[in-house]
Amino acid sequence: QVQLVESGGGLVQAGGSLRLSCAASGRTFSSYAMGWFRQAPGKERECVAATSWNGGRTDYAMSVKGRFTVSRDNAKNTVYLQMNSLKPEDTAVYYCGAVFAPGYSGTYSAQDFYTYWGQGTQVTVSS
Repeated sequence: QVQLVESGGGLVQAGGSLRLSCAASGRTFSSYAMGWFRQAPGKERECVAATSWNGGRTDYAMSVKGRFTVSRDNAKNTVYLQMNSLKPEDTAVYYCGAVFAPGYSGTYSAQDFYTYWGQGTQVTVSS
């Protein structure tokens, strides 16, 4: 079982940057593919970035490609989301999720695959 705790959210002006962190408990973090999702009020939860177990494969939503970067440090059981050039439309609660996928080199963008979720961290981008 994995417990996930996000941190790093906050209020930032448009054009600014934030780095989110997601710390995972457990000894088998490297067996999990990880994803970052966001949910704005009145909208569906969407995947913005996903990474394979070792970071060798990453995928992004078109809306954030070139601005956001997902990375992970398996030695620290942590996955990160570096967000640059933030826009007001990036305002949302951001969640990290984990999929148990030992030996799988790909990523997952559909939330139905994800078994574990963090509590979320609010990101607000002012114009």
